[in-house]
Amino acid sequence: MSKWRKKPVVVEAFKWTGGPDQTEDPEWICEAIKNRTVRFESDSLLIDTLEGTHRANYGDYIIQGIQGELYPCKPDIFEATYEPLEDADGQEGGEG
Repeated sequence: MSKWRKKPVVVEAFKWTGGPDQTEDPEWICEAIKNRTVRFESDSLLIDTLEGTHRANYGDYIIQGIQGELYPCKPDIFEATYEPLEDADGQEGGEG
């Protein structure tokens, strides 16, 4: 058996709160809602992924991968896997 390191990949993501504090959504999630790749179901989002339909709950991150694919990620996994990327001005991305 050999060990492998995951290649550094930059993704776009946002934390879905489902509440009034969700003031801005990325254009790509709005487009996915329009084309029904992402659908609302009571207190969750249903997201059509490459592996089938996945459910996102309040507080989950929604990620757009490098090929435009969408998928949900639990906050603890997201925060252990990703870190904010600094933009050209030295400002961190992410929430805020």
